[in-house]
Amino acid sequence: MRINPIDWFPVLLSLKVALIAVCAVTCLGLPFARIMARNSFWGKDIVESVITLPLVLPPSVIGYGLLLIIGKNGLLGSILSHMGVSIVFTWWAAVLAAAVVAFPLMYQSARAAFSSVDENYENAARTLGASELRIFFTITLPLAKPGIVAGLVLSFARAMGEFGATLMVAGNIPGQTQTIPLAIYFAVEAGDNRTAKILVTVITLFSFLVIYWVNRWSKKQK
Repeated sequence: MRINPIDWFPVLLSLKVALIAVCAVTCLGLPFARIMARNSFWGKDIVESVITLPLVLPPSVIGYGLLLIIGKNGLLGSILSHMGVSIVFTWWAAVLAAAVVAFPLMYQSARAAFSSVDENYENAARTLGASELRIFFTITLPLAKPGIVAGLVLSFARAMGEFGATLMVAGNIPGQTQTIPLAIYFAVEAGDNRTAKILVTVITLFSFLVIYWVNRWSKKQK
């Protein structure tokens, strides 16, 4: 009996999507977390509640919200449509969905890390004439490194496992937008238990190694 070879495209696409999503949430999350950790203003709790919504909202709600933004008739999608650009049902839509669900993890980890940094070190650098940018990269960032690294790894794992929002905005197009979670779901639907078992094993092992590494690395930093 001939056994069909496993299609590894979903694994490679999931890795690419997760990497790009993590780069995006890091570039946006770090400065935003730094500002929120060091400043108080009216409505701060509201802003933080909005940021963490993706952690508690059903993935289908997040996906629908993204469709309202990047869909053909969406706020941003209509503008892009006139330019001949479409994000929906492309792997870039999968990146966007992964970034949205991973952002709260990166933000919360980074904010907690920045809040734990002793401000006396930063104030001492200011008295010596150091710029805010130099203080951030030479003092704040190194001291907050453990929490930031943990946020990076957890965000990457969350992006790898995104399913619901990705299905709504990117669809399940084999060879184009099919990530590991989507491939598992539709393999089970088609009765292809062999493919489902292999992909489940891959993502479960990967997730376990990520959590194990974070725990071990965090202990070494103490």
